Amino acid sequence: MFDFKPDATDSKPEFYRALVQAAEALTAGEPDAVANMANVAALLGDWMDDCNWAGFYRMVEGELVLGPFAGRPACIRIPVGVGVCGAAAQGKTQLVEDVHAFPGHIACDARSQSELVVPVMRDGDVVAVIDLDSPSLARFDAADRDGIEALADMLSSRI
Repeated sequence: MFDFKPDATDSKPEFYRALVQAAEALTAGEPDAVANMANVAALLGDWMDDCNWAGFYRMVEGELVLGPFAGRPACIRIPVGVGVCGAAAQGKTQLVEDVHAFPGHIACDARSQSELVVPVMRDGDVVAVIDLDSPSLARFDAADRDGIEALADMLSSRI
């Protein structure tokens, strides 16, 4: 049984080091990508404050397809290059303070105000994106970006 809990006194870098360590423990030795994404999505949903959606979109035949997540029902398919997730699927992290100012934003949950989407890369290709949404404007910052990018790097061989 796993009972991971973040320390409320941790700085953001310490928080994300602990998150990556917990995700490593949950995915170690498990070859099933969906199982690993499901556990990490649950971990993100449990640990991330002020988030209304946390999870994955998988790259399937040239488009993003909904993967495991924690949150309300979401869009199932997103074309590469469309919306925040589609932009990240082109290989570059998207840190968006106000999703309503993002050209082509796809509103899966009208409560979302800000978003962080990080591509998971393997051998130079995007295999998935990690998507975090918040009902608060400017919820995510560079420390969040760096932490989720570290998580994506660790997961690249496990999903």
